[in-house]
Amino acid sequence: MNMQEPQLQTFSERLLKVIQTQTEIAKLGLDLGGVMDLVANRAQTLTGAVGAVVELAEGEDMVYRAAAGIAESSLGMRLSRGASLSGHCVAAGAPLRCDDSETDPRVDRAACRAVGLRSMIVVPLKHHESVVGVLKVMSRIPHGFGDDDLHLLDLMSGLIAAAMYHAAKYETNELFYQATHDALTGLPNRALFYDRLRHNLAQAHRESRRIGILNLDMDGLKPVNDHLGHRAGDAAIREFAERMKQLARAGDTVARVGGDEFAVILPRIEHREGAAAQAERLAQSLRFAFEFEQRPIALDASIGCAVYPDDGEDLTDLLEKADQAMYRMKRSKKAGAAG
Repeated sequence: MNMQEPQLQTFSERLLKVIQTQTEIAKLGLDLGGVMDLVANRAQTLTGAVGAVVELAEGEDMVYRAAAGIAESSLGMRLSRGASLSGHCVAAGAPLRCDDSETDPRVDRAACRAVGLRSMIVVPLKHHESVVGVLKVMSRIPHGFGDDDLHLLDLMSGLIAAAMYHAAKYETNELFYQATHDALTGLPNRALFYDRLRHNLAQAHRESRRIGILNLDMDGLKPVNDHLGHRAGDAAIREFAERMKQLARAGDTVARVGGDEFAVILPRIEHREGAAAQAERLAQSLRFAFEFEQRPIALDASIGCAVYPDDGEDLTDLLEKADQAMYRMKRSKKAGAAG
């Protein structure tokens, strides 16, 4: 009995974390993408996993719509439903556990070896009695998860299911929209941005053409929140997003990828100057103040640019290049202000 008490205490503490997560989810309201991100991160932490994913079943694919840990760089990735443990979970409508990918015939062994995974758990996500996806955790060692982990993951999947119900009470199409769009601005969220970027990169590779990626960071949002409150900050974010949408060209993807971070995919550009010109047009549009409750609020943005294939061919490398360029602009603005 004494040998089991530490384990029971640990499990009890983990259950309290699940309850705390439920409270945080309530604060997110109808932001289903935010809920899935939160649950993926908590699922990884609570099970001691190296990565966690929320995958939604879309057509014949399982799509990574939220990811944490080592799976984060795979956000937006698509896997065949018929060749993955996640797809089997959707078909069965019940939790599945793989204790060793080297001996389990249900998994793609080569894919598991590529990322160094040896075991995983997947539990179904249900929306109105239909299985619409899975919550998955991953380990680098065989038999990395026990029955307690499976039980906890099942509880976590229930939190997502509840959020799905409130975000989209009837239509499955509405559910996928809520899961892939930012609740505050209506823009594509980070998961959909990654999905579209992967698609655009593959298409650009086939057609031997360039695409541009812009990374934008709102300047001065924190002082707005601190001095005028979060309602003013939310209004600034919405205004920022609206101006970006108005300036976007047909085929461009404008996304909100974080609190004050936005990104744009420019799918067809002839050269780097085309991406730079669009970045400058955005900068000009975003530079003007707007009025909120009879108070002027200044807007501005630091923008970084990367071009495929000039700056690289890998998604992660390109995003890093755009991020670095954005931070260089932000530093130069601060240096100019100080001078």
